[in-house]
Amino acid sequence: MQKILIVKVSSLGDVVHTMPVIADIRRQHPTAQIDWLVEEGFADLVRLVTGVRHVIPFSLRRWRKRLWAPATWDEMCQLRRRLASEAYDLVIDCQGLIKTAWAAHWARAGGAWVSGLGNRTEGSSYEWPARFLYDQCVSIEPRIHVVERSRQLVAVALGDPVPLATEIDFGLDLHTAIAAFIETGFKLPSPYVVLVHATSRADKQWPQERWIELGQLLLHAGISLVLPWGQAAERAVSTKISGWLNARMASVSSTKAAAYVPPALTLPAVTGLLAGAAATVGVDTGLVHIAAALKRPTIELYNFDTAWRTGGYWAPNIVNLGGAQHSPKMDDVRRALVDFGLL
Repeated sequence: MQKILIVKVSSLGDVVHTMPVIADIRRQHPTAQIDWLVEEGFADLVRLVTGVRHVIPFSLRRWRKRLWAPATWDEMCQLRRRLASEAYDLVIDCQGLIKTAWAAHWARAGGAWVSGLGNRTEGSSYEWPARFLYDQCVSIEPRIHVVERSRQLVAVALGDPVPLATEIDFGLDLHTAIAAFIETGFKLPSPYVVLVHATSRADKQWPQERWIELGQLLLHAGISLVLPWGQAAERAVSTKISGWLNARMASVSSTKAAAYVPPALTLPAVTGLLAGAAATVGVDTGLVHIAAALKRPTIELYNFDTAWRTGGYWAPNIVNLGGAQHSPKMDDVRRALVDFGLL
């Protein structure tokens, strides 16, 4: 029985895009025990992936804030001892950074063989010194979707045939995710559409006036809206947009549809929220990639020519709009919603 450790610690979208490797491994090695090393903030989401035995939290973001504290070094030593004690047969670093290669290297004390990326692929982060910490460097074609990059790396590391692009299973446990959302007590009318405006990069945003225009269109059609958030500034924007929409609709329409701002949600709970949505519309960010991973109707909005690298392609109800020379247009979003049967 093989013991395998997947190393992919961040960011949220990258973690989501790595999930299909678990189903790939299980397809070829049904008895394998698979663990995953991931940044602690994403650990609960990875626990939803069917086939992951243990999720091992990696706390580098927190450690950096208190690098010289004795407790930090104690935690680092505990992680190192745990990775060595698991006696993995194979560790696969799907990230290709010095920090992830170093963590993967810790498992070698327990006899693990370490595989990792041997080259940079277009648009993805890669730090070439990481290769010196691997036993095997796997070269990947330079222009490739991030999902296929990890799938090809894992297949080569295991000596398996490269999986088909049509065989993509993110393995998310919907029953647990929906239960996590129900436990929040936040009730929503049906149908509802999730609008994801929040992103860590300002140049990925869609103008607020477009969100308001889209919100009015959906509310007039009797479809409620949900505007999730992760940080205080994002909550303020969600509150502003929803407040304007609700006030506007109260003055011009008798529809019972409304715009809602949910409470703070865990990643399992927000996955349950997305699973129940009639559609998700949002910018290039982690929550939208979760919606696409669920194969729910999803409209991904891009301000750059990067949809080929991160956009969903594994289901016909995932639509990628926009590009480097043009911001996503409202008419295109409307047409996609018509195709989804929502307008």
